[in-house]
Amino acid sequence: MPSTEATLDITADTCPITFVRAKLALEKMRPGDMLRIRLREGEPLSNVPVSLMDHGHEVIAREAVDKGIFELVVRRGKD
Repeated sequence: MPSTEATLDITADTCPITFVRAKLALEKMRPGDMLRIRLREGEPLSNVPVSLMDHGHEVIAREAVDKGIFELVVRRGKD
């Protein structure tokens, strides 16, 4: 079955809620599914990718999409 892709905008949130929202979104997905996460630079951009990788997910892309706004593409890891 092909993977699906979802999006999550956490630009209005602050740490640690940024990670919590990303983690909860990934938990609703199947292994291998992709999640595009839009977040702000600074603490969210520093902490969210590292925390998601620590939980077994793979950050496969990170790019600036606007002034101070980045987008991560994350592949959900295995259970």
